[in-house]
Amino acid sequence: MPLPHLHDSAPRRLAAACARMALATLIALPAATRASPAASAPPRARVVTTADGAVRGVVRHGALEFRGMPYAAAPVGRLRFAAPQPATPWQGVFDATRFGLPCAQAARYQLTAASDAEDCLRINVSLPADLPPGERLPVLVWVHGGAFVGGGSELYRLDRLATRGRLVVVSFNYRLGVFGWMPHPALPRADNGGWALEDQRAALRWVQRNIAAFGGDPQQVTLAGESAGAFAVCAHLLSPERVAGLFERAILSSAACLQPLPTLDEALRGPQAMWRRVGDALGCPRDPQGSLRCLRAQPAAALVAAQQRVGHSLLDFAPVVGNATLPRSGAEALASGRVMRVPLLAGGTRNELRLYVAYDLLQKPPPPGFDAASLRRYWLPRYYGADRDGRYAAIGAEYAPHGAIDGAAFGSLLSDYNPTIGLNNCLYLASDDALARWLPELYAFEYADADAPVLGVGIGPGLDPGIALGAVHASDLSALFPHFSNTAANDGPDLAPASQRLSDAMLAAWAAFAHGSSPAAPGLPAWPRYRSAADVMLLQPGRSRVYDASVQHRCAFWQRLYPDRARPKPI
Repeated sequence: MPLPHLHDSAPRRLAAACARMALATLIALPAATRASPAASAPPRARVVTTADGAVRGVVRHGALEFRGMPYAAAPVGRLRFAAPQPATPWQGVFDATRFGLPCAQAARYQLTAASDAEDCLRINVSLPADLPPGERLPVLVWVHGGAFVGGGSELYRLDRLATRGRLVVVSFNYRLGVFGWMPHPALPRADNGGWALEDQRAALRWVQRNIAAFGGDPQQVTLAGESAGAFAVCAHLLSPERVAGLFERAILSSAACLQPLPTLDEALRGPQAMWRRVGDALGCPRDPQGSLRCLRAQPAAALVAAQQRVGHSLLDFAPVVGNATLPRSGAEALASGRVMRVPLLAGGTRNELRLYVAYDLLQKPPPPGFDAASLRRYWLPRYYGADRDGRYAAIGAEYAPHGAIDGAAFGSLLSDYNPTIGLNNCLYLASDDALARWLPELYAFEYADADAPVLGVGIGPGLDPGIALGAVHASDLSALFPHFSNTAANDGPDLAPASQRLSDAMLAAWAAFAHGSSPAAPGLPAWPRYRSAADVMLLQPGRSRVYDASVQHRCAFWQRLYPDRARPKPI
């Protein structure tokens, strides 16, 4: 069962309010003012003893950082396509000054880096360098995104959350694509296709065993993630029997817990099953045992290349429902209340899918424009399937009454609602409605900074799709992680002054939430608990306010077209 929370009693509510005021004041102060006089010049390197051995970290940007520590054994040989196993303890002092290699993946979008590493189950910890001995801080565990096939913990600087938020911040790598998500009929059902989620749970158990040695409180853990990382947090919330005691609060950015997913049986059957497609690309036998032996014998780079050849959808490699790892769908869990009952902060970006429209437009040759004929022939079928019950005409009348729109407007249309990709605001609201029935607290947000960095950050350097981008998918990461760039260089641009002020407010709110309070912060109005779509905090430079997100995103219209999939309704 979840541990008690600060909202459980009046004294705890008072303590939380006092802590929130102190934290807000602390975050607002410059770093030089906050530094402890006794620790004004911390040593550059420190050694901490974990359950597996001693580790050496270094101070960067005012944070003491430990990087690349093994939290599980390398998943190679017979451990490929198997649950993570304990790491082997070591003698001496482990050099934890560099990130571990990102897990095997292909380069994507002319931006991210490729990897063929499987010895990648590594974890990182950042904490304020001036943390006095014996003090315990709340812990925030970050799960990276990357469409279930990419990304890595080396992309995120944790120091600002650690130092300004007064948190111990953890990140880690987990298996991706074919290695983390591809079920196979020759394997046991229990964790089949769920190894990436099991990696994450192994990392959370590592936190429980070790985080006190780094100054963290294992009974104050917030699990947070963005995009695929946020949906992984959903999967943990929907599997309370598997994660009890591993975290006490959660943050979702750009994921809907009601996102439909294939079942394990669906993923295993038929000629289009991914294990068959990958195996065929590699010339593997088609009988299950022969296929498994062949797939385990292949070099990691060959598996990545095969994955690239046969994968065509954003959900080709994603969680499956019906194993012990993820025993139920979001719809089933939220209808029955079988969900981890912890406080939740949840939201997304206003213009999520303008990013994917931009990727489409950057293809060579580029797709057609957005006139009425192209909408019907190319764009609407791509995201809305067959034209049933006059849906195309209804969408056109609602969004393109004059017959044509531009790419930005089409991206906003998709970001309001689409049945193909769970990155859309009406599905977020429907998920919030379903979750709020069961959770002690839920706070909802929408990130809407139109000046957030995108070119060179979410879109490769030198590329420009020629449309207004706005607050696209993942643009909120720049507000939480300094100089975020989707590359290990962390060389994203400085934020504009108004965007930086919003970033400061968001970081303060996220930290207050992780400290056990509501997400209150200087620069933001009072943030109500979620009761309906009218309780969403709009995060916008100079104009942050509580507003009705269902009106902005025309959810009533989408509810009429998709009554079972986009139904935000008041509690």
